[in-house]
Amino acid sequence: MASRKKSFLDINTLVRKNILNMKPYASARDDFRGEADIFLDANENPYPSPYNRYPDPLQWRVKEKLAAIKGVKPEQIFLGNGSDEAIDLLIRAFCEPNQDSILTTEPTYGMYAVCADVNAVNVQRVLLTPDFDLDLEAVPNTFDGTTKILFLCSPNNPTGNLLSHTKIQEVLRRFYGLVVIDEAYIDFAKSKSFVKELVKYPNLVVLQTFSKAWGLAGLRLGMCFASAEIIRILNKIKYPYNVSIRTQELALDALDNERQKNLWVKEVVRQRNKMAKALLKLSITEKVYPSDANFLLVRVKKAFATYQYLMNIGIIVRDRSKVALCYNCLRITIGTPEENVRLMEALKKL
Repeated sequence: MASRKKSFLDINTLVRKNILNMKPYASARDDFRGEADIFLDANENPYPSPYNRYPDPLQWRVKEKLAAIKGVKPEQIFLGNGSDEAIDLLIRAFCEPNQDSILTTEPTYGMYAVCADVNAVNVQRVLLTPDFDLDLEAVPNTFDGTTKILFLCSPNNPTGNLLSHTKIQEVLRRFYGLVVIDEAYIDFAKSKSFVKELVKYPNLVVLQTFSKAWGLAGLRLGMCFASAEIIRILNKIKYPYNVSIRTQELALDALDNERQKNLWVKEVVRQRNKMAKALLKLSITEKVYPSDANFLLVRVKKAFATYQYLMNIGIIVRDRSKVALCYNCLRITIGTPEENVRLMEALKKL
């Protein structure tokens, strides 16, 4: 996608024409929104059980509560089955199969490329710099007229670091397609979320999740923040009832207890810093990379052997040795204090 200055961006020029022109499916609860005594519109079982009724297809109660926390409008929020649903829908909505491309900065979260492959969309790859930041020369030299979406993970997975804020802003100014910033780990970082900058950049999309800091990975609930125009496109092509009643109920409970989330984050960050110092004292450790996430990327002398040793005693970490720029690296999630002690005791025996 050609680099050019933009004072105004018509999102409709980026959307696939068939998506723009299609008539979306309208569920029974799309047709009616409000209060009633008798529901005979959706072919549900009428007999009382906790979940005999379909959920709100657009999750308005959750969005209203989330909007107040994030400082956006409910119409700027898409909720999906994990952030992966939003990733897949963005590619489906904006990238023409066998024609368009996405751009990723490696190493990064693997689902961007998987979703592109599923949708027959080309993947353009640019390596991060040796310190895992954006290469502002390589990125503009790689995207072209086919590039519709640029995916940036910050804090990055598997490296753990934030990408440079000013470099991301520069990309937002120079790239005419969508810039998707995946902030799954933002709660563990000192930097502010790019959600606050949605009003400045019409091509900005921000992904977050309930899976990490909120402790709800088993619910599979992801958040996508963007302009109301982009969110309308995603709602147009999503499955009718993509977030269950129970998931919405538990998300509302979590949002009512943001204090607990903040306490968890504070303890994880404290444990992360403690573990980083302890790992540096081990003879097997060659480098502990700076982290703004809930994990550490650690270069050791023999990553696969260390991984197997830990697995054999019931401790599972992630071997990232085959990922670009991560040779002999393990990704270690921060556990409870007791789990972290067990890990360190095991590593000391190597």
